[in-house]
This record gives sequence, structure tokens and C-alpha cells, in this order.
Amino acid sequence: MEQTRQLQEPSVSRTPFQSDDEIDLKELLLALWKGKWIIIIAMIICTVGAVTYALLAKQVWTTEAIVTIPQISDFSNYRKVVGDLQPAFDIYQEDGTVLVSNKLNQFILPATLFDIFIQQFESRANKKAYISTASGFKEELNKLALEKPDDKKQLEDSQAILYAKWYQKLSALSLKSGNQEAESYTLKGEQNTSNKSLRFLNGYINYVAEKARAVALANIQSLLQSKQSELEQQQSLISDQAMAKLINERQRAQYALDIAKAAGINKPQQNLGSDEMFPINIGASALAAKVKILDALSQKQLTIIEPRLQQIQAKLSLLAASKIDNNLAFSTYQFVESPEAPLSRTSPKRPLIAILGVLLGGMLGCTIVLVRHAFRDK
Repeated sequence: MEQTRQLQEPSVSRTPFQSDDEIDLKELLLALWKGKWIIIIAMIICTVGAVTYALLAKQVWTTEAIVTIPQISDFSNYRKVVGDLQPAFDIYQEDGTVLVSNKLNQFILPATLFDIFIQQFESRANKKAYISTASGFKEELNKLALEKPDDKKQLEDSQAILYAKWYQKLSALSLKSGNQEAESYTLKGEQNTSNKSLRFLNGYINYVAEKARAVALANIQSLLQSKQSELEQQQSLISDQAMAKLINERQRAQYALDIAKAAGINKPQQNLGSDEMFPINIGASALAAKVKILDALSQKQLTIIEPRLQQIQAKLSLLAASKIDNNLAFSTYQFVESPEAPLSRTSPKRPLIAILGVLLGGMLGCTIVLVRHAFRDK
């Protein structure tokens, strides 16, 4: 009976593990110790590979500069030139008062000039024109041509990719807080050596500064041409009106002269009104002199009939005398931090890569040892 009971009772295993899900840490550490040479070899291989990559990888050195809106002293020459043009845009009223126009104000704002500089810096057309002169870019472009791709489209695609890669070597990052407009930018230039990166960024900043200066002057010249065209149209219109008024006044004087002669009125008459359609109160002699003078008035003397022509002609003379010097020197930005040769490379980070190689090798070695241990136990 007792023997039967023993057969029916389940046997209890005395193994160290109570279930398959439980892990014996001591056994794992022992397995890792036994496989230490595998781990060491894996670490050596990964470290050598990481160090080799770090040594052979293309170096990137980044030169940085911080620029901001210019001071008034940076573009005082430009400001003076624009200020001298102000009277051509003012409005002179009949009562002698002058309404000062603010149309030129936007062209002399420091923020406006700085925006032009940043726009020119980020222009892909400017970047393309500048990097096309870089020796490093020319070398890479020549390599693409020597590879002799299968068709022209493939070559064009390869060149577009190369240009896109070089565009990223010149960048401008805005420095702003919250919703405020950016008043400063960090400019970056990347090359494979410290000195090259410094020359690369400096050269592009100078190139862009010249472009921005030319754009600012072109904007003023365009505004002047527009104003000149507007004034010439006004002059033409008012001259036609003055000429029509002169012809009408001459006809009225002639009719009045004929009437005065018919009435026998040669001298001024005080008893005759001057508000008639054809006033004859000044007499035939005065009317004859008036007709003679009106006949003698030329196109250049129309300011007597229409005084506004004198203001327009003065403005046109001012615009004609105000020649914009394309070589006018001024700056559209100022340095907060000027470019300096970097003391350390941006990439590759060799110490970091070596450390990551060691860690990766250790993890890989441990994984191999534990996988082998798991399959051996099964």
C-alpha cells in the first residue's frame, strides 16, 4: 500500500533552477568568464575597426562667425546719399507747407540692410557661383567627369548631388529667443582642414557682402528711376494742361481785344466789370499787349501759367544730379564674433569612436558567449 502511494506521488526535482524563466546570475558570470577570450578578441577587432575608420574618415573642420545688424556708422555714406534724395519725394503744398515723405526710410533701416545680407548669404545661386571657384569642389567635379557615366542625365544627377553636398558646407543659423525676429546669425563654413575652412567662410562672407551692397544700391536706383518716370509723367500732364490754359487765355484775350476795338475802348475803363466772359475793362491797348505776351510765351515759360511745374522740374534736376556711385563703400552687417581658425575638428571624433568601438566589441563578445552557452545547455 505504501509502495503504491509512493508511485502515485510526483517526484520533485532538486535542480538549481525552479523554472526555465529563472536566471542563475552566478552561472552567467561563470559562462562569461569562461568565454573571456572570445570577448577580448571581439573587443580588439571592433576597436581596431573603429580606430581605422576614425583615422581614414574624411575630416571636417568648421569655422564659425556671429553677425548682427550694422551700426549706423557702418553705412553712414549710404545713409547720406539716400538722405540727399529726400526732397525729390517730399510733397510741397500750395500753402507753402511741406509733407515729408517716409518712402526712403525703409531703405536706411539697419534691419533692412541686414536682411539683404542674410538673404544673399542663403541664396543658392550665390553659393553655387562661389563654390564653383573652390579648388576642392573643382577636383570632385573633375572626378565625376572622368568616371564617364553611361549617359548625360546620370552625370547631371551626380553633379546636382555634389552641389547639394557643398551647399550644406555654408550655413546660417538664426539666434533668436521666443517669437522675436532674429537679430544675429551664426555663419558656418566647413572644409577638410582648419585653415581651409577659415578661408572658405571668409571668402564667402566677403563675396556675399559685395552682393548685398550691390543689391541695396540697385534698390535705390530702381526707386529713383520709378520716381523720375512718375515726375516726367506729371510734368507732361501738367504741361499739356498749362498749354491748353495758355491757348484758352490767348483766345479770350483776342476776343476781348476785338470787342474793345469795336466798342472804341482803348484805355482802361473803371465802370466796366472784370468778371465778364471777355473782359474789355483794361482797354484795347492793354489787351493787344496781353495777346502779344501770350504769343511770346514758350514751352519753358509754362511755369508762369502753372507754378507746380517749377517744383517738378526742381525734383527732376535733383534726381539728374544725384548719381549713385556703384563703388560706394558701406557695410550691411557687423561681426559679433569674427571668423577664427578652429582648434579642433568637427568630425570624426576619434576618441569617442574608439570608446564606442570598445563598448560595441564587448557587447558583441558577451552576446556570442551567452548565445553559445544557451545552445550548449539545451
